[in-house]
Amino acid sequence: MVAKDLSVNLCGIRLKNPVIPASGTFGFGLELAGSVDLGVLGGISLKGTTREARAGNPTPRIAECNAGMINSVGLQNPGIDVLVHEKAPALRKIYDGRIIANISGFSVGEYAHNCALADACPDIDILEVNISCPNVHNGGMAFGTDPGAAAAVTAAVRAVVKEKPVFIKLSPNVTDIVSVARACEDAGADGLTLINTLLGMRIDIRRRKPVIANKMGGFSGPAVFPVALRMVYQVAHACAIPVMGCGGVARAEDVVEMMMAGATAVQVGAENLRNPQACPEILEALPGLMDSLGINTLQEIIGTA
Repeated sequence: MVAKDLSVNLCGIRLKNPVIPASGTFGFGLELAGSVDLGVLGGISLKGTTREARAGNPTPRIAECNAGMINSVGLQNPGIDVLVHEKAPALRKIYDGRIIANISGFSVGEYAHNCALADACPDIDILEVNISCPNVHNGGMAFGTDPGAAAAVTAAVRAVVKEKPVFIKLSPNVTDIVSVARACEDAGADGLTLINTLLGMRIDIRRRKPVIANKMGGFSGPAVFPVALRMVYQVAHACAIPVMGCGGVARAEDVVEMMMAGATAVQVGAENLRNPQACPEILEALPGLMDSLGINTLQEIIGTA
C-alpha cells in the first residue's frame, strides 16, 4: 500500500489529519490523556466555555435513544479564565496537535470578551464560536437561528480577534442553514463548523414525564449523520470559507463522506462517549479505506461529491 497523506490545511494551519473530537465529548483533553493516545489526533475541540463558571442544568440531563443520545448538560464549565490560564496550557504540555477553544456566551459582549482572552492565549490555535446559545437580551432565542444575530456575534468577535482563525459553529435547528452560514461569512468568519445538535426529547412512559429534567435537549449520534452531511454539502457549496463537518460521525467511511461533501476537517462527537477510542480507531482504518478507494491524499477529495 502506498503511504497515505492524511494532512489537511485549515485556514493556513496544518493538521496532521482531519479527525477532531468535538466539543463537549472529550472534556479538555486532559481527562482522556491516560486512556487515549492524544498524539494521533489532528486537533481537539475543548469543552464549551462561558465567561463565568457554570454548574450546568439539573439532572437527569442525558437520555439514550436509538442510534443516538439526548443531552442537556447546560454548558457546565469552569469559566474562560480557567480555560486560558490552566486548561489550555496544561494540555499543550502533553499534546502537540491543534487546540480549538469552543466559546459560548449569552450576549454579544460576552462572546467578544471570551474570544479576546482566548485569542491572546498562546496555547490555543483556533477559536470555535458556538452560536447555539440563547440570547438573554432578545427573548432567549438562540443566536444561531437568526442570520442577523449570527452576523452580530461574528462581527463582534472578528473585531477583537487578531491572531487566530474564527470558526462559527452553526445550529441545525433552522429552516435555511445557508442563509445563516452566508451571514457569518459576510461578517468575517474564517470558517464554519456544522452541525451542532438537533433538538430532541424522550418521555418515560411509566412516569409519564420527560426523561430530561429540562424536558428537551440536543440530539446527536449516528442517526443525525444524513442531516449533518446534507447541511455540510449545502454550506460548503454556498460559501468560500472552510468547513469542519460534525454530526453522527462514527466510522472512517463517515469521515470520507463528510470530506467529499466539502468538509476540510471532521469532528467526532457522541461516538466518543460510547467508545473513547473512536478517533484512534477511525484514524487506524483511514489509510486502508483510502487505498481501497484509490485515494492517496485526503486533501484531494474535499468537495468532490
